[in-house]
Amino acid sequence: MRINKVVRLAQKKPKAMLFSVFSSTIFTLLVSFSAWSSDLVIEITQGVDNPVPIAVVPFHWSGNNALNEDVAQVIDADLERSGQFKSLKRSLMLSFPHQKEDVYFRDWSYLATEYLVIGQVLATSADSYQVNYQLFDVQRQEVISVGGFTGGKNDLRALAHSTSDAVYEALTGLKGAFRTRIAYVAADKKVNPSYYKLFVADADGHNAKEILKSNQPIMSPSWSRDASKLAYVSFETNRPAIYVQDITTGQRERIQSFKGINGAPSWSPDGEKLAIVLSKDGNAEIYVLDLASNKLTRVTRHYGIDTEPSWSVDGKHILFTSDRGGKPQIYQVTLESGWVERLTFEGDYNARGSLTYDGRFLVLVSRHDSQFNIAVQDLQRGTMSLLTQTSLDESPTVAPNGSMVMYSTQDGGRDILAAVSIDGKVKFKIPANEGVVREPAWSPYLD
Repeated sequence: MRINKVVRLAQKKPKAMLFSVFSSTIFTLLVSFSAWSSDLVIEITQGVDNPVPIAVVPFHWSGNNALNEDVAQVIDADLERSGQFKSLKRSLMLSFPHQKEDVYFRDWSYLATEYLVIGQVLATSADSYQVNYQLFDVQRQEVISVGGFTGGKNDLRALAHSTSDAVYEALTGLKGAFRTRIAYVAADKKVNPSYYKLFVADADGHNAKEILKSNQPIMSPSWSRDASKLAYVSFETNRPAIYVQDITTGQRERIQSFKGINGAPSWSPDGEKLAIVLSKDGNAEIYVLDLASNKLTRVTRHYGIDTEPSWSVDGKHILFTSDRGGKPQIYQVTLESGWVERLTFEGDYNARGSLTYDGRFLVLVSRHDSQFNIAVQDLQRGTMSLLTQTSLDESPTVAPNGSMVMYSTQDGGRDILAAVSIDGKVKFKIPANEGVVREPAWSPYLD
């Protein structure tokens, strides 16, 4: 699927709104889930105190047959899900303009709307569409951004997400991440006592696609930097092995399967290497595998357990979890020199660390009062803040724009996915329609 940007013009700059559990990564690989799911459903539980009022008018369509997606509704849901916007209900709209000449700003001002989105869906051929949009500042009565995206006949949701990204960036200054994807693992003991599936879906939980089905556990999905492949751990041979699979073709290859632990694959920023955990030499250590040459380089050497690798933004460092200091903490190793530095000091348990896109914030799992929560550490200030307060939160994965963190948690005895903004102000649940899901992985940008 390829989405083409037709045009995007920012005319006016608006005001800016601006380890899993440590042992589970290595020793609890034989996880069991109680049910399974395909598409996910998002339930917003908390937003910012004063969300910005916005109206997304139904997009005009002049075709003979109804579209298979409501583009404006997708955009509306995307913006609401960010927690920063409050959308106007269609039943309250006084008109449904689709071009600038039809916009009466007085009506939208009367409805206390600050921003307005209108648009059109055009059929460019029998098999393709173009979605055009205009974003207005109601108070200034000005166009802020105008643009369009083209794609295939079955890409309307993707076109809508691209429009959401453009609107979000125009209003916040931060690149949107609505047209990204997530991978996750589900299972169904009701169908089969050991039945696991790896799914890929849009970031809003729609368009779930089965990537792999196995009667043995699947763990630790990790996206390639071009979002075309997934690396993961599978037990299909009755012991852990690392695989790489093409999302589109389904072609897969077993990368490593030594004796002992083969786990926690993490793709390098350049897409050419995998950081992995192996115990082939007797202890769990971090290695880097060059995918082209198949050269394996050992990175850590310590009697403690080293696991859960993730890369720095520039690819020069690898973060990892280790108990070399007595308790699980997050460390960083410089690949060129081998120098190891401890990054976390607050609390007796910090694991599963990963950096935001700008390298400033470290997202992790931290234990406080016997509860495992998602936390964020500001690496510039050295301060740590808890983002969640539930009892067993794990497997955090960061959106490519650094705005949100998705993670696994429990709700009513079920394993579900949830998300929280990097400042903790926005929260939403992502339960499956039925059953449970775990092990989320947020993709890079698709373009």
